[in-house]
Amino acid sequence: MTAPAFPDPTLRAAPPVSDVSTGVGLVGLAGLMLWIAFCRSYPEIAGVFRFTGVFSGERGVLSGPYAALAAMLFTAVPMALWSVLVDKVHLRPSTGIDWSLKRPLPEVMPVAVVKLVGLWATWALLAAFYALARWYWSGNYLFAMEVLSIAILPLVTLSVPYVIWLDRYLVEPRDGCYQFGAFVLGGGVIGRDQWDRAALAKHWRAWIIKGFFGAFMISILPPGFAQVVEADPAQLVARPVEFVMLLVTLLFVIDVQIGTVGYLLTLRPLDSHIRSGNPFLAGWLAALLCYPPFVWGIIGPDNQVLSYETGTPGWAHWFAGQDALLWGWGAILVFLTGVYAWATVVFGIRFSNLTYRGVLTHGPYRFTRHPAYLSKNLFWWASVLPFLVADGSVVEGVRNSVFLLAVNALYYWRARTEEAHLLAEDAKYREYHAWMEHHGLITAPLVRLKQMVTGGSGAAQANQPHAFPAE
Repeated sequence: MTAPAFPDPTLRAAPPVSDVSTGVGLVGLAGLMLWIAFCRSYPEIAGVFRFTGVFSGERGVLSGPYAALAAMLFTAVPMALWSVLVDKVHLRPSTGIDWSLKRPLPEVMPVAVVKLVGLWATWALLAAFYALARWYWSGNYLFAMEVLSIAILPLVTLSVPYVIWLDRYLVEPRDGCYQFGAFVLGGGVIGRDQWDRAALAKHWRAWIIKGFFGAFMISILPPGFAQVVEADPAQLVARPVEFVMLLVTLLFVIDVQIGTVGYLLTLRPLDSHIRSGNPFLAGWLAALLCYPPFVWGIIGPDNQVLSYETGTPGWAHWFAGQDALLWGWGAILVFLTGVYAWATVVFGIRFSNLTYRGVLTHGPYRFTRHPAYLSKNLFWWASVLPFLVADGSVVEGVRNSVFLLAVNALYYWRARTEEAHLLAEDAKYREYHAWMEHHGLITAPLVRLKQMVTGGSGAAQANQPHAFPAE
């Protein structure tokens, strides 16, 4: 008897194979930790090698913002090498590259020139947005603007040989960047009336995501990195709160460093390009509400719409003087942050919000479809303890709890919009989605609980690409 063409994914012993291997994230993590160790040990290293010139003077640890920026290099290079040399991702059909093509330069140049115009015009418009948006010119964002200002010249220069080289092998070089270039030129070589509006929209969704989140991620690199490099763990071992928060900071540094590489390293030869940005307005709204400048007026400390920390001194206050409780509760916080960082590490070079860049099914995604959101929201409850208010106000405790529940609901909404995007894009994700509803250690019980409450099954419908209509 012939096996069905589309076997029931719920009968599989394991979820579909992930598009990203475990090794990618691990080598990136190893590179990052080696750089942190070097920066912390720099005074001793400088003394041994008797550095002079730019290295002369007081030999302190390397904790400055550009040391944090350099950490991305030590994170990205091992991941890129592993992807190409071990996983051989450059040979995958999903790259859109056929290495046997090797088109002659005279054939490539007309398309490549239009594409370069589209790329440079995209960067120019993003630069104009940065210049107009005043929040980019204060606080941590100043560092991001400095970095991007320095990077623009080498990026423009290197884009010329890169685009020409890649277009010799692309199966379809007339992508969204080309379409925008043709739009800018008034038609280019494809004619004024032949612009592909869908490709233009796809192009701009991807670049808005890169521009918005890339600047944000660069801006938050330095503070945590400096704290980790400058810390003296030996002095903190006897102080559980400080030691726990150092570990939490280290885990957030891992998350930010690998996440930033993911936003910036969107290259077809690495199969890490953005295949599509979330097309749903609700998805963008749910995601952007969680980041500056929007989050500054919505979520966080006092005087904001969903403030859940009013009058709450937090876990360290309530367990003060009880070292066993401090260490135990701190271990929970470190564990939750560890899951959050792990959820980013397993992405390797493909991490970013609002995008489809392949399907991830291993690591913490084997237990729940949204480990980062789950661990982050549980961390807020465990660290803030919003129901415990210093002045004993029951009203404030209720308010804090209700507002944090509203934040949890926002992340649930965000998760659903991401699922809608991925379910519509990839049959492998639909297979993974269905498998998790029956076998996911955390997802499956929650699905069954929801079915008991609602009285429906829903699993079969969620496996269809049209399960979540466009908002």
